This record gives sequence, C-alpha cells and structure tokens, in this order.
Amino acid sequence: MDQLLQFLISGLTVGSIYALVALGFSIIYNASDVVNFAQGEFVMIGAMSAIFLLKDGMPYPAAVFCAIAITVLVGLALDKFAIEPAKNATVVTTIIITIGASIFLRGAALLIWGKEIYGLPPFSGDKPIVIGNATILPQNIWVMVGTGAAVLAVKYFFDKTLMGKAIMACSYNKKAAFLVGINVKQMLLVSYGLSAALGAAAGVLVAPITFMSYNSGVMLGLKGFCAAILGGMGSSMGAVAGGLLLGIIETIGAGFISSGYKDAIAFFVILVVLFIRPSGILGKAESDRV
Repeated sequence: MDQLLQFLISGLTVGSIYALVALGFSIIYNASDVVNFAQGEFVMIGAMSAIFLLKDGMPYPAAVFCAIAITVLVGLALDKFAIEPAKNATVVTTIIITIGASIFLRGAALLIWGKEIYGLPPFSGDKPIVIGNATILPQNIWVMVGTGAAVLAVKYFFDKTLMGKAIMACSYNKKAAFLVGINVKQMLLVSYGLSAALGAAAGVLVAPITFMSYNSGVMLGLKGFCAAILGGMGSSMGAVAGGLLLGIIETIGAGFISSGYKDAIAFFVILVVLFIRPSGILGKAESDRV
C-alpha cells in the first residue's frame, strides 16, 4: 500500500506536467484546429531560459518571470511569422509547419545552450516530507499546486473574461466571430502566447526535478499530446484529466512492470483509447467539438 501511495504521488507530479502541456495543445487546437507540435519546445525554452538567467545572477522569481515572458515572445513569433502567413493552408500543412518550427527551435537551443544537461535548484529546499512510509519532495508540491493554479486561471480566463469568450467564439465559428467584430487574428495570437506561457510554466516547475537540455521538449511534447488525446482533443478539462491519468498509469506501470517500459506504456494506452474511444474520455463522440 505504501508503495502504491509513492507511485501515486510520483504519478500526480508527472501527470501535472503532462496536464499543462496538454492544456497548451488544447488551447491552440480550439483556436485554430491545429495541433502545435512545437509545444514541447515551449517547455524546454522556459526551463533553459530560467536556468541561464539564474546563472547570470538574476533573482529566482525574476528569472522565472522573464523565462515565461521570453517563451511567450517565441510563441507570438511562431504565430506571426509561421502560422499567420499560411492562413489559407490546409490543416495538415499547418501541422507540418509546427513540426518544422519545433526542429528550428531545437536547433536554435542547441546553438545557444549547447548539448550539456542543466537543472534548476528547488523552489524551497529538497528535504523530503514523510507521508506514512512514502515521501514527497517540496518541489512535487510546487508542481501540483502550480498546475492547479494555472488550470484555475485558464478556466477563469475562458469563462469570465471577454477575451477568453472571444477565443471560444473563434473556436466555434471563425467566420461568425469575425462578422460580430472579433479580431480572429488577434485571438489566435493570444492563444499562442497563452499556450507558450503554460509550456514555460511546466518547464520551470519540472526543471528542479529532472534535468533539462536542448532536446528535452521532444518527449514532453509527445506525452502532452498523448494526454490531450486521452482526455479528448479540444477539451480543456479533458486535457488536464488526461495528463493526470496518463502520469499515474505510466508511473504505476513502470513501478510494477518495468521502468524500461515507461514510455511504451503511455503510447500503448493511447493506442487503446484511439481504438475504443477516439474522442477521448471527456471528448464528445460526435464530430462537433466543444
């Protein structure tokens, strides 16, 4: 039982990161019907920027804030210079553009930061907290609390603010949104900025737990995409649920079966979901999206 509790704690921590990445996928998908495969690079850029800003002597809170701001600028640039010029392209072409952007950002990160592996110091120490016979690091709590705060903030943004409602209107029908005076281009730009901010937040939260390098975003992006599929692509709360569930399944599977199958377990789960319920656990079975 204690071993299961330990796996659940680890699973919720990992799942929280997947949830933030998946939420970024969901926001872009809702706004533009595009799967942004550069989302994992937002995680990497956020983490690496914070690491090097901290190394340069910037205070920790300022380094985190500036790292998120830098990643948001990258997200805005991706939309402005890569996505917007291809506005009449097919969805498949746009997805290929995001894959190309992912490769470009990874190459730029290699040139800027090199191949070395880096880490961030924990936010508030590394003394484990004992729960029964299980332990939890303070940074794990930061990850879960930070993810919860980000999810609530995103939910409030879409439910209560005019800009959030405008983005949702664009997701339902772009032409109708344009006809009632909504600047569709601007809403798409905001969506990419918000998605980048979530990716950067995930990177900053996870960097004190796991080491980061120029190519760390690849697997995190794929896992976030799997979480979005598991929860239901286009469903924000489904993305969060899918991330948490995927993290728990992956950790328990790695603990009770073999850690060597950790990544394979996640992708196997997605294949099963695609066969049984392609719309995801919280997605609509119909072709209409929410």
